[in-house]
Amino acid sequence: MPSFEPFQLQTTRLTLRFVDRGDADAMFRLFSDPVALRYWSSGPWLHAAQAVDNIEQTLKGYQDGSSLRLAVVLPDGKLIGTATLYAFDRRNHRCDIGYMLAQPHWGKRYMQEALAALIAHGFGALELHRIEADIHPDNIASGRILEGLHFQREGLLRERWFVSGEISDSVIYGLLRSDWDAATVITQKH
Repeated sequence: MPSFEPFQLQTTRLTLRFVDRGDADAMFRLFSDPVALRYWSSGPWLHAAQAVDNIEQTLKGYQDGSSLRLAVVLPDGKLIGTATLYAFDRRNHRCDIGYMLAQPHWGKRYMQEALAALIAHGFGALELHRIEADIHPDNIASGRILEGLHFQREGLLRERWFVSGEISDSVIYGLLRSDWDAATVITQKH
């Protein structure tokens, strides 16, 4: 698979850039919040070394083309989240999308803005045909973000993940390039 070369995406309020080793403290703060990670099967990070290890995995993902995690950064340089394309199926032009936003920034539509830029990049430069998301059924805010970006709720996978020691279902969302293109044209006309 081709590697990902460093680039940035700009939105009205945000920069999306490659994660680097200097982001370890910010990444630890982000992924150690038990409230923000309450729907994640992996649970919150407990040790700063987990951030270092995760960044090394992220850098490897850039090199081997297996994942594209971007830091979501405010104009002052503060990292407030991540937006990731991963599980690439290049033959079928599809991947999964994941994201995390620091709690103090919830409700400000930052993640919708960041994901819109990443999705546009995925369907444009990466020539994807389909992007999928997998969320916990109780994560209403995440579902609203996805639906606001024109994802369609496509199904429920029963008892798919263990979250906080309990078996949990998973809601699957999908977005086709044709749906994204149609929605983008409609949005631009208004």
